[in-house]
Amino acid sequence: MEKKTARLTLLIDPHKKRAFEQLCASQDLTPSQVVRQLIRDYLHDHGVEYETRPELANRNAPERK
Repeated sequence: MEKKTARLTLLIDPHKKRAFEQLCASQDLTPSQVVRQLIRDYLHDHGVEYETRPELANRNAPERK
């Protein structure tokens, strides 16, 4: 599960925004859920790797001495 702590602000035409919100609602999704999935898909399509839970990666890493 990702931690949702960062905010992304964008400008969009009001008519597109309304249509997007209506489509999301018709699919029982929030606009934020859809945008997060679009970003994950875009990163994946371009071969970009990222950590979703850095604290877990650190916990599972071998200890350094």
